[in-house]
Amino acid sequence: MKQIRVLLIEDHFLARVALHSVLSGHPQIQIVGEAGDGELGISMYRSLRPDVVVLDLRLPRVSGFDVIVALRKEFPTVRIVVLSNYQGSEDIYRAVRSGAMAYLTKDASGEELLSAIQSVDRGLRYLPHGALDRLAERMPAVDLTPREAEVLACITQGRSNREIAEELKIAEKTVRIHVSSLLDKMGARDRTQATIYALQRGLVHLD
Repeated sequence: MKQIRVLLIEDHFLARVALHSVLSGHPQIQIVGEAGDGELGISMYRSLRPDVVVLDLRLPRVSGFDVIVALRKEFPTVRIVVLSNYQGSEDIYRAVRSGAMAYLTKDASGEELLSAIQSVDRGLRYLPHGALDRLAERMPAVDLTPREAEVLACITQGRSNREIAEELKIAEKTVRIHVSSLLDKMGARDRTQATIYALQRGLVHLD
């Protein structure tokens, strides 16, 4: 079983203790560091290079949102699980759009947190139904063509326009047209928002 090296960034000491207790009891998880503020968290990521970061959004010195942006800019492949008391659709969307791959609220069970960490370590998103339901409030119902649905499925897998063109055997210019059309129909500003909509509506499913 592959060991997953985890960095905890949480400002409340008792919350960190609880997280450490829950996660360290699993043989697959190795807690490699703990930070009590965002600035220290960024510094520790640079030195430790963990597989997964578990991050609170309400942090002193540098907010969790800014930590996500900073780490993604410096380390594009960073894998972040947000664990926060923030439950608003805008908070969830902002975190995911910034680069978080999973979003859980602090009432999530230890089993769900473990599942999120394992999924993110494999490069997969993890968004529970509660988060997806809130995000869906931002997005209207849409009617996609079969080809647009195929393109959307590829987008949720993180594929570029060139990769989508190769997969569907169509021109890259045609892919761009389909992407523009489906984003417009969804009222989505970008691929991240389109992915969230697709997952929540059950248009596609992550394996």
